[in-house]
Amino acid sequence: MKIKEIQDEIIDEFSMFDEWDERYQYVIDLGKTLPLIDEGYKTDENIIKGCQSKVWLHGEQKDGKIVFTADSDAILTKGIIAILIRVFSNQKPADILEADTAFIDEIGLKEHLSPTRANGLVSMIKQIKMYALAFSAKN
Repeated sequence: MKIKEIQDEIIDEFSMFDEWDERYQYVIDLGKTLPLIDEGYKTDENIIKGCQSKVWLHGEQKDGKIVFTADSDAILTKGIIAILIRVFSNQKPADILEADTAFIDEIGLKEHLSPTRANGLVSMIKQIKMYALAFSAKN
């Protein structure tokens, strides 16, 4: 599935909820579905700088696509990184680099986060794009 299609799917899912507390709960529930990251990747070099909570992100290339795994020590942050992994994992580096992240504004996520969590969200996206940049340079 293409990045834009996944983003549209997420926008549709979030539109089912009228209240923000329902959306927060949905984000938390998404975090519970996050595939477990290998404990060996929970290192300082995989921590995303700029996040209030600890967020570990690991990416590796398989068959020309980047597969991401992640974890966080905070339930809301774990849900946020789960959304990003759903969008960007199993995608080609070039597609990740070209991807628009306007869907985050469309679901209203950034505006309903505290400033530090919103900065963390930006840092997560930046780190995902850095992985894509590194893998595309390698190819």
